[in-house]
Amino acid sequence: MPGLVDDLRFRGLIHQVTDEALFDRLDAGGMTAYIGFDPSASSLGVGNLLQLCLLRRLQEAGHRPIALAGSGTGFIGDPGGKSDERNLLGPEELAANLEGIRAQMARFFDFGPKAGKNRAVLLENAPWLRSLDLLSFLRDVGKHVSVNEMVRKESVRSRIERAGEGISYTEFSYMLLQGYDFIRLHLDEGCDLQLGGSDQWGNISLGVELVGKVTGDRVYGLTTPLVTKPDGTKFGKSEAGNVWLDPARTSPYRFYQFFLHTEDAKVGEYLRFFSFLPHEEIEALDAQTAAHPERRAAQRALAEAVCDLVHGPEETAKARRAAEALFGEDIASLDAETLLEVFDDAPSSTLARHALEAAGPEATRLVEVLASSGLCGSKGEARRLIDSGGIYLNNTKVDSAERTLGTEDLLAGRFVLLRRGRRDYHLLRVE
Repeated sequence: MPGLVDDLRFRGLIHQVTDEALFDRLDAGGMTAYIGFDPSASSLGVGNLLQLCLLRRLQEAGHRPIALAGSGTGFIGDPGGKSDERNLLGPEELAANLEGIRAQMARFFDFGPKAGKNRAVLLENAPWLRSLDLLSFLRDVGKHVSVNEMVRKESVRSRIERAGEGISYTEFSYMLLQGYDFIRLHLDEGCDLQLGGSDQWGNISLGVELVGKVTGDRVYGLTTPLVTKPDGTKFGKSEAGNVWLDPARTSPYRFYQFFLHTEDAKVGEYLRFFSFLPHEEIEALDAQTAAHPERRAAQRALAEAVCDLVHGPEETAKARRAAEALFGEDIASLDAETLLEVFDDAPSSTLARHALEAAGPEATRLVEVLASSGLCGSKGEARRLIDSGGIYLNNTKVDSAERTLGTEDLLAGRFVLLRRGRRDYHLLRVE
């Protein structure tokens, strides 16, 4: 079994380090490491997954993880990776957001006593930041950092150089406050390592230097690559179309589907970043993607692994069954909530329940429903498609243009699913 550093290298998780002496310490175990998490939303998102997995990898390798919620710096906002000033959060909103992400972190880290000295800790930085005396902070911390050095940091320089914009003193002070976080965690918790995405390099490297100047101790920083979409943009809570870890914001089915639809060019990277599959299994999935991309074996493995991690095996199984039922007769086994989730984007219309209860000459004919729903342009087209095998009722091929609809065709007692060809759906909501 590979050591921690070899595993991180295989997965492409080492982007920058402040000191390569860190590698021996990582393989030896026994370090305390922290990552800061932005509490600007009540849920973590896919953009946080890599860091959550990274802390879990460290804990499994014998290190003690600290998840630091920026409840204090959340009032300020980090300029890194942003082109605009952030909105400042009020205390009530911050408290609600912190409550939302606590349970999500518990799925990744062992906060229980059985973890012993490696027991994970969730801390907030508000207590020590609120108690800071300004003059003491400027004297004891600010004097160790030159403005020239701060301005050279990419996160600051890119904002200053942007025409017509700039950066407020509030956000400019963020890296000093983050550096002070590292000082406090080092002194109070014995933390020697700060981790984060590559957009945090300026803050992390400054924090390492600051701890060294204030305490005289040697500490370390490590950054990981940014997780990007196929178009090169990064995942973030304020980005359009974000995928959340909260099932109330992004359902387990949609979460599963998001990873199931990962492009071939990204699936190997995401397997390394977000799964705990062995190296050999990931390499075998790489080979399958190269040889038989149409089978999407890597995407299925990715979707199951990540959904298991975030939502648990039961929700993963439901999402998988829903995905498999999309083109199969097993669709009858799905409950109403899942059906609505799966076909949320499909066109729909309403059909009166009594229309399905009529019999004889008054029975509802399928060709009429196909035409009135818009799935077919006319009753004549509906008949031609049925004769050619192109119409499906609840994913079962319709073999007669004389077919009628009845209450026995209802899914979950409320729906009838019509399909034309392979991908054109229409959901009848029976009321």
